[in-house]
Amino acid sequence: MADQVIKIATKTWRLPVERGEIRLDAFVRECLPHLSRREIENAIRAKLFFVASKTHKKGDRLRGGDELIYHGPASWLAANPLPDSALEVPVVYEDASILFVNKPAGMPTHGFSARDGGTLANFLLAGWPALANIGTSRWEPGLVHRIDRETSGLVLVAKTEAAFANLKSQFRRRRVKKIYRALVWGVTCGDGIIELPLAHESGDPTRMRTVTRAHARGRSWDALTRYRKLGQSRGLSLLEVEMETGVTHQIRTHLAAIGHPIVADALYGAGRPDLGLKRHFLHARSLTIFHPDSGGRLTVEAELPEELGELLTRLKIKI
Repeated sequence: MADQVIKIATKTWRLPVERGEIRLDAFVRECLPHLSRREIENAIRAKLFFVASKTHKKGDRLRGGDELIYHGPASWLAANPLPDSALEVPVVYEDASILFVNKPAGMPTHGFSARDGGTLANFLLAGWPALANIGTSRWEPGLVHRIDRETSGLVLVAKTEAAFANLKSQFRRRRVKKIYRALVWGVTCGDGIIELPLAHESGDPTRMRTVTRAHARGRSWDALTRYRKLGQSRGLSLLEVEMETGVTHQIRTHLAAIGHPIVADALYGAGRPDLGLKRHFLHARSLTIFHPDSGGRLTVEAELPEELGELLTRLKIKI
């Protein structure tokens, strides 16, 4: 992925004369409402705001007529992801209402502020600027769902608000068929179903864990995963995996829970060889939806990335 050039911007706001005193951080929040309280505090601490040519602390008071000047990276001012035309993501299918792209491993689906770069959202806004107005989150332009950073494969994007609402409803009602390819450790049975609720690991929000209803503490989510073995070699199994639900890290957690962690999964398969991969072997192979305009069934597929295909060739697993 290309390095983003840091652009510097300057912007000025004036506190109306008739206004009373106001804290610096409170006025910044009025001027830049897309920033969180923590982000505002960080920006002030980084000395990006000036009043009368001087930087100030967050609790310092502004008076009517004072001029607030921002001078720093343009990303702090942006209320949407910054478009990045240098990013390359294959487009698999596109029409007037929807877009399927084949996200590469290592690329986040989206960030959480305009300072997060190299994401699929940055790519999308470079090619389809109108997506900035689609969806419910400014940082997820048109994105109907997401996949993990190190997972490659299909991501569905809505190009209209009507399509977005329709597709989100299909995901909620489990009408979308999501098929993955996963290479796992161990020889699995021919097919199976994993139905274990998932919850965040206590003390580590980056990990998920399986729980039972009787022992679940805090919030947990029902999760159902089906799998079918496509081939095996050298103590490894290639699986076709279907997610009936859509919980964070669902496939990775479920397969690890039954003793078959995904190859090169640093989070759930630690201690096992990576077989030369720099990402885990999980690929979003196909999505089947009902087209939001016609209602007809539509299946779109994305071939395995080269590095995953080469590993299967070395293992002599044919699909």
